[in-house]
Amino acid sequence: MSNTEKPVAIVTGASSGIGLGITRALLDLGYRVVGTSRSITKSKDLKSSSDLVLIDGDISKKETAVKVVEAAVKHFGRVDLLVNNAGIFLPKAFTDFTEDDYNLVMGTNVASFFYMTQQVIPQMVKQKDGHVVNISAVVADQPIRGTGALMAVLSKSTMSATSKALALEYAADNIRFNVVSPGVIDTPMHANDDHEALAGVHPLARMGEVSDVVNAVLYLQGAKFVTGENIRIDGGIHAGRS
Repeated sequence: MSNTEKPVAIVTGASSGIGLGITRALLDLGYRVVGTSRSITKSKDLKSSSDLVLIDGDISKKETAVKVVEAAVKHFGRVDLLVNNAGIFLPKAFTDFTEDDYNLVMGTNVASFFYMTQQVIPQMVKQKDGHVVNISAVVADQPIRGTGALMAVLSKSTMSATSKALALEYAADNIRFNVVSPGVIDTPMHANDDHEALAGVHPLARMGEVSDVVNAVLYLQGAKFVTGENIRIDGGIHAGRS
């Protein structure tokens, strides 16, 4: 495959956890990737190369989205896939959330999705081809008592409805929009948490692996007749208690 034939992806929150896993998997499949996070250029897990461009920036800001998409077009000439993975989970009781908490979570989880998607669509319209995958959370449509996850519900519940709306709005341009909603995934975010307790949240009695989410993203990327879908990678949480 020549360099000009290689597909191009943008991954937000690419420096660790799910985003890092997705970035590595895409590179292994021959994609050219633009990865972004606040300080991704300092990452020990990713190094810039001819197929990987790293962009530092606050993904809640429009200027970061502009810079990332411009870098993808400048270096690689197109954008085939956007994975809106950047996200933050801040567990608290509802009345304990502060204004700063609200602004941080909504900026990271919602503004990043809004600006990145808005910036990438014109390029995809020009190509008459593209795919946006939004990483949500199963708690957004299946709340779990005692998790302190209200801000996750508030911010991530936008993903499924908005993706459906965009799937219809841009179907004529051959641009697809899908959602992946993980349960609790074994990432550095949960390094100091009680893994046995977190495993018990899932009917399948284990935490999810990054590879479980990666496989869902890759499935959707290859499933050209699927749009407006929400795939739950949650060990059965959405099905109810076992």
